[in-house]
Amino acid sequence: MADERLLRLDLVDVYGVPLNERVEIILRHQELSETVKVNRLVKGPFQIAGLRGAPQGRYRIDIDSPSYQYISRFLNIGASETTRLDVTFPIDPRKIVAVNFPNYAQLSAELKTLLENSSSVKGFEGHNGKNLYDAISKDDIRRAGLLNIAAKTQNTRLTGGMTVISAITELTELRGDRFYAIVPQQLREDTKNSIADDLFREVSGSLHHPPDGYTHAGSYKTTDRYGNLQLTFFAGAENWVADIDIDDAAGIEHIFQVIRNTLPGQSTHPYDIHQILLGYQRIDPGYSFEV
Repeated sequence: MADERLLRLDLVDVYGVPLNERVEIILRHQELSETVKVNRLVKGPFQIAGLRGAPQGRYRIDIDSPSYQYISRFLNIGASETTRLDVTFPIDPRKIVAVNFPNYAQLSAELKTLLENSSSVKGFEGHNGKNLYDAISKDDIRRAGLLNIAAKTQNTRLTGGMTVISAITELTELRGDRFYAIVPQQLREDTKNSIADDLFREVSGSLHHPPDGYTHAGSYKTTDRYGNLQLTFFAGAENWVADIDIDDAAGIEHIFQVIRNTLPGQSTHPYDIHQILLGYQRIDPGYSFEV
């Protein structure tokens, strides 16, 4: 075609590393009955030829890879010879065959201190420190959730200068998508004070149910567009507890433009949170995947 243009693609994972696997690419022109298909091994940037440029350069691109989630987006091929498109791919949790977790000695000082102070975690009573960390080693989802939230709370600094994790007194329950902890009332006050600096915003905590003997005392989210840290506080007669989680907020779909089906009310997969933290916030939870 007379106005043939090139598309330069750079397909990488959340670490910025080329996918290093074969992908299928389909480019569908949005006005004309023209389709360009490519199947190739990705080891670095490459070009696709045979495309129309502006003003007839509107395409939908679909990219399917064996280990990563399906990406679909619209793009405009410019009037110049080459248009560049960089695409970051989140891993598909269903394709993970192993997770490489850090050993206890490699954990941050803040997380090790918190684990040392936690000897009454539900289902792991009597374990703390390294023994607690090792006790959850058979549950990859639970351990991934712990490391995700630890990394996010270490990187969330309140107006007074303290990080969220340093204010947590003791863990009481670990789940894949959240953990529960004993916290000082001061953490709630510092979180509220951080609203003025646009670090947190108050949200509904109606989906977070208080433990027996506790009442709701406010729920707050960081102002990140995706991957928000949410702190939901409950006041008791003797102490305060918090339900602490990271909200996906459809981040996988919006950040990476992934096409997938999700069920309403379905818990956010901690491996998706891992990809959001790395790919969007540049926070490394400290573990990696094998596919």
